Amino acid sequence: MEEEPDKILIDIRKSDLTLGEVLARIEQYKQDPEYRDCEIFLDGDAYAIVARRKVKNHDL
Repeated sequence: MEEEPDKILIDIRKSDLTLGEVLARIEQYKQDPEYRDCEIFLDGDAYAIVARRKVKNHDL
């Protein structure tokens, strides 16, 4: 099964959000039902807030 690519939610380089606002947005996304099956985090390489689909391992 092919992995779904990360979804960039906010590109920090194109945003004027403060660090506190960025962290607050991450928490808001984590509470959003649309992203309940995703990990939401600040990706330092992409310099963005991203959503990554949680991997379900059925082989255990």
